[in-house]
Amino acid sequence: FNFMIVFQAEHNILMHPFHMAGVAGVFGGSLFSAMHGSLVTSSLIRETSEVESVNYGYKFGQEEETYNIVAAHGYFGRLIFQYASFNNSRALHFFLAVWPVVAIWLTALGISTMAFNLNGFNFNQSVVDSEGRVINTWADIINRADLGMEVM
Repeated sequence: FNFMIVFQAEHNILMHPFHMAGVAGVFGGSLFSAMHGSLVTSSLIRETSEVESVNYGYKFGQEEETYNIVAAHGYFGRLIFQYASFNNSRALHFFLAVWPVVAIWLTALGISTMAFNLNGFNFNQSVVDSEGRVINTWADIINRADLGMEVM
């Protein structure tokens, strides 16, 4: 934990675009996975009676699908917008696998650039108006906190 605080104080990793992409990727990946699980669960094809669990309808290794992707695609397309939905199962699962992996790679790339002290990509500068006065933003508060952590 101390390493994280010192790393933030010296490099301001929270303002680095690669770190931001990694956070968005991890949170986005978990959101996409949860939405996918919800859509699959709500569009399962019942192969069992009403007294048995729908999960017993799946036999290990079966080739036919266990959920109706057309129904899930139609519902999700109306929920968000049509082109936000996948109608191809392989493309959907590829996206679910690749999104968080690429995000973690970007985060690792951001940490690696900081390891070589390449700090020019983290937007430490303040926003100023045409007369040179500082316009305070949350980035200024983070920079001030970093200075405080650095002197401790």
